[in-house]
This record gives sequence, structure tokens and C-alpha cells, in this order.
Amino acid sequence: MVAQLQNQRITPQEYLEWEEQQAIKYEYINGKVLAMTGGTLSHNSIAVNLTSALKNHLRGKGCKVFMADAKVGVSRQGPFHYPDVMVSCDPRDQRSRKIIYHPCLLVEVLSPGTEAFDRGKKFRHYRRIDSLKEYVLIEPDKMNVECYRLNEMGKWELTAYSLEETTTSGTELEVYLTSVDFRCPISLLYEDVVFPEDNPEDTLIDREN
Repeated sequence: MVAQLQNQRITPQEYLEWEEQQAIKYEYINGKVLAMTGGTLSHNSIAVNLTSALKNHLRGKGCKVFMADAKVGVSRQGPFHYPDVMVSCDPRDQRSRKIIYHPCLLVEVLSPGTEAFDRGKKFRHYRRIDSLKEYVLIEPDKMNVECYRLNEMGKWELTAYSLEETTTSGTELEVYLTSVDFRCPISLLYEDVVFPEDNPEDTLIDREN
């Protein structure tokens, strides 16, 4: 049934009703459903770290923070996606139970299988959301964060935060999310993350292959 449905077009309402009965999550794009793939432990740690920090920062400010299982709708007709982290401060989303339609911040933790999609088509979808002010991409295998921000001219500008870039201040690199006025050291986002060069299991696998 799943394979058959993935090869045919359905309406947004059919997708929403069908997905509620499924054991895994599916995104909806141009009338078709796409199964969500699992992430790595590093991917999960980054999402948890950022979600926890944003939750503490925004407590009592009329904003809601969501992670992984929360669905965002570009419109009532779709597409529908599952960002890794999402924030909405819009009153219209405060009582929502199933779908967020007015986020100000969307975050994706990159993976090899989805990076091109996250940077390309998914970002094009997200840019159609009127309330969106910031789109953030986080690399899991090195400390690198890219923030796309909507400026006063209605154009998206990129600000990158990376340890590979030299700083003259002598202080730890800070990531600043302007959409929610949030600052944190980049190391906080990567707390408990094991990078490939630090993982002996990965090294052993490479030698065996």
C-alpha cells in the first residue's frame, strides 16, 4: 500500500488523513509522499542541543519551539515538511495541534542524502512562507552553521559561522539567530557530538574496507 501510494498523486487532505495512520513520517511535495529517513546520533544531538537552548531562551515570550516530529505547511495545499527545529511566535500557531503554518525560524541539520534538497528545492519551498525570517543549515561533521536571513529589502542574505574562519576577538565564536534574538557559542550546538575523525569505530570500518 505504501509503495503504491508513493507512486501516485494524492490530494493534500488525502495525504494528511493517510499519514496519521502511518508508523513513520512522510513529507508531501507536488501531490506525492516521500518517506522520511533516519538521522545519525550526531544529527540528533545537534537538534536536541539547539531545541533545548531555544526553549530556555524563549520561555514566557509567546513563542513555541518544535523538533523533528512537528510538521510545517508551506500552505494549506502543501508542500508539507518536517524541519529538524522550528520556532513560531505567531498567535495563529499557538493553538495548533497538528501543523505549523507561520514559523519565523526553520533549521535543518544536513546529511549526505538530503543536503542538496535542503539547500535547493526545500529552501525554495520555505521561502514561500510569509512569516519566515531565518533559515539555518547546520553541518553535523564539522562546526559550520549557515544562516540565511531575510533583509529589509526582501532578499535572503547568508551569514556563515565556522571555526575554519579566523576571528580576531580571541573569544569563542558565537552564533546569532536574529529572528528570535538568540546567541550561543557554536560549541553549545555541538555538545556531545562525536566527529568522524574522533570516532575509532569509523576508522576501524575504513581500514576493514
